[in-house]
Amino acid sequence: MITTESILCSKTHEYVSKNEDDSYTIGLTDYAIEQLGDIVFLELPEVGANFNKGDVFATVESVKAASEIYMPISGTVTEVNENVVNSPEILNDNPYESGWLVKVDFTGDSVEMDDLMDYKDYTEEVK
Repeated sequence: MITTESILCSKTHEYVSKNEDDSYTIGLTDYAIEQLGDIVFLELPEVGANFNKGDVFATVESVKAASEIYMPISGTVTEVNENVVNSPEILNDNPYESGWLVKVDFTGDSVEMDDLMDYKDYTEEVK
């Protein structure tokens, strides 16, 4: 189960959560969702796609704006949340449990984690 206590956040408002199988779940923080407003469209990559940290891996459109979503760590996509693609409003309801975006196998090195913040520090940063 993903909770705010178990995630790391990027300055571009994505979160990372390590799974029991050593893969990582990637999504948008509740702050990002709040800033976007009602989500109406989401485009996610295909399983097998490779991304470096900082690459655009998805796009999201809301009633307010369209935004690019950046990969917070390097990885290969192993799973895509089709439920959120088909019903993007799930992001507004629960970005951590049912509103995750992709799961990846981490392909970077531990240095990539250094600029990610725990949720408490992240919320202080975005105040």
